[in-house]
Amino acid sequence: MTSARELLILLLLLILATPLSSGQIPTNVAKQATDTTAVLLRPARVFDAAGEQLREGWVVLVIGNKIQAVGQATAVAVPPGTRTIDLPGMTLLPGLIEAHSHIFLHPYNETLWDDQVLKEPLAYRVIRAAQHCNNTLMSGFTTLRDLGTEGAGFADVSVQRAIDEGMIPGPRLVVVTKAIVATGSYAPGPPEYAPEFNPPKGAQEASGSGEILKAVREQIAGGAQWVKVYADFRRGPGRILVPTFSVEELKALVDEAHSAGCPVAAHATGPEGMRRAVEAGVDTIEHGNQGTERVFRLMAEKGVAYFPTLAAVEAYSEYFQGYKRGSQPYTEDMQQAVQAFKAALKSRVIIGLGSDVGVFRHGDSYRELEWMVRAGMTPVQALLAATSVNGRVLKMENRIGQIRPGLFADIIAVPGNPLTDISAMNQVKFIMKDGKVYRQP
Repeated sequence: MTSARELLILLLLLILATPLSSGQIPTNVAKQATDTTAVLLRPARVFDAAGEQLREGWVVLVIGNKIQAVGQATAVAVPPGTRTIDLPGMTLLPGLIEAHSHIFLHPYNETLWDDQVLKEPLAYRVIRAAQHCNNTLMSGFTTLRDLGTEGAGFADVSVQRAIDEGMIPGPRLVVVTKAIVATGSYAPGPPEYAPEFNPPKGAQEASGSGEILKAVREQIAGGAQWVKVYADFRRGPGRILVPTFSVEELKALVDEAHSAGCPVAAHATGPEGMRRAVEAGVDTIEHGNQGTERVFRLMAEKGVAYFPTLAAVEAYSEYFQGYKRGSQPYTEDMQQAVQAFKAALKSRVIIGLGSDVGVFRHGDSYRELEWMVRAGMTPVQALLAATSVNGRVLKMENRIGQIRPGLFADIIAVPGNPLTDISAMNQVKFIMKDGKVYRQP
């Protein structure tokens, strides 16, 4: 019988006997070299998103794709050969997290939603999506939860894979694929088109628990990490905003998604759609622009997070109601959205940053930060919403959302102090994602 020692010797001989082509490095050696590449970031101050404080004189040591150490420069042991990046006058922050995006859409003042879904070929939309991902990363948002492909099927899973494999630059993507709507309750479709015309839809239609379970299972099998459902929409006579699913239907959806380990996001603009979704057990409410204190108190009680998409409301007002950005007075829709946001703040709802970018230009998600401050948050509350709060809501708090040892090295820097001037977030000068530097001064 061959001993363990003899097997080890035989294995070593086989390895030594295997020829390497010129310049080839064994995979494990190359990986080890990459993993031990060290970078020391030396800004004026650090906002680690673990609290509300700025840390003056702190440095951050990155090794490979992880944060190795954070603290005062004198307290951080720096390995020999470490590359130092000086960021004088700048504030270092965790990479920002956008929790409501649509990479397959672009602004409606360029092309209306129906025309994007009906007239733009899928290949063209995927190419645009890749460009949108690059623009988003280069604005300092290193993670996106993309809430529906709007007629592009499972294409978000392929974009996610291309980013993960390093084929294209982009943020970490969390995907939902098609999203789920009630039959006859989403566009393109009646009453805009003849009833005999059956256009492709912007999401997967379902009615009744059986079809809903089938849709949930199909989307999760196709790569969905979250499930998105439209709990209300404009439909019926007069196209008024009404719920689209019963509580029982929504509960079947939520139970099935949760049993597969997938959280649920609910598009819900009005209070009744919001209430039904919350009672059914969803994890997040998107939009909620007509939410009341009563429904926000229910959300706070149930621990349901809120993504207000204020920048998208402004964009709609620009495109379709003649609003001029930055002016007063606000449109009725904008006033209603701000009022709902204030009610959510008062009710102590978990509020994250989700802007519905795609309705407006990819790369401009900072606009949501500015709106959150305009509507009543302090700058530090808004920054926490875009970092550690979103990390927790996405159930990724052990990977992203703060600057602390062991987390992915997703780090950005802006000039000055964004805790006193949130507009600094439109001037990202340094971007690192997964330990790779994409921009530096």
